[in-house]
Amino acid sequence: MNSITIATRESPLALWQAHFVEAELKRHHPGIEVKLLGMTSRGDQLLDKPLYKVGGKGLFVKELETALLDERADIAVHSMKDVPMELPPGLTLGVICEREDPRDALVGVTSFDDLPEGARLGTSSLRRSCQVMQRRPDLQIGFLRGNVNTRLAKLDAGDFDAIILACAGLKRLGFDDRIGAAIDEDFLLPAGGQGAVGIEYRQTDSRVAELLAPLAHEETSRRVIAERTVVRRLDGGCDVPIASFAVAEGDSLWLRARVGSPDGKTVIVSEARGSEPEALGLEVADALIAKGAAKILKAARS
Repeated sequence: MNSITIATRESPLALWQAHFVEAELKRHHPGIEVKLLGMTSRGDQLLDKPLYKVGGKGLFVKELETALLDERADIAVHSMKDVPMELPPGLTLGVICEREDPRDALVGVTSFDDLPEGARLGTSSLRRSCQVMQRRPDLQIGFLRGNVNTRLAKLDAGDFDAIILACAGLKRLGFDDRIGAAIDEDFLLPAGGQGAVGIEYRQTDSRVAELLAPLAHEETSRRVIAERTVVRRLDGGCDVPIASFAVAEGDSLWLRARVGSPDGKTVIVSEARGSEPEALGLEVADALIAKGAAKILKAARS
């Protein structure tokens, strides 16, 4: 009998993603045996500092990738916005599943207009804070890490007046009612890959590739490849203030990207349309570089 072992982090959202992939595999391959290998990543342990100060989003996937390379697991399931741009040799991110709502969510109030001057807004994302600060420089941005439940508990305890989380995570965990507003992409452009689940496996494993093939969603894949190409070209990760978001327009893609200084005083933008995701991503990234993106990102990292 066919069996497959999934390496996953043990946060509620990571387990939701792993169980989603498990259910899809069983739906497409009745009788398949699916096992979960739960792991605690460094990213889940180091919660007292912003990600960009402790090594970036790669902290969430390293242990899972080691399990793949050691053949303790067949696949690893990731939130696409957590996956570093460069994968270890021998591994591929061969399948991207259909995307959930990619927008950011405002939680605690129903509009930014509801936040008085000087209100406390919780987010540890430089991408979110730089874009919000551009519109609302009066807000006090507060450090917020931890899983979705932990972040909601901090809001409920009164640590913040409002917080920003991803719509996708809240919806997947059944917290739809906590979304005060899904923030329009014009106001807050999402992170590359936000809302999409990716599946990583060994490049040489044709058995696993065949089992996973029905889970791939072509439109989501094209959008996410374009978005991630921007971030890769800018040599960024999720720990730097880069936003990139693509939408499908027939056979074409409309890709927008932003790079900002953490204080929101400088935000540069670029957009383009095209049908080849990687070429489009490079075009948009190169336009940002021409406008000074490298200098802004260097300052943000220091």
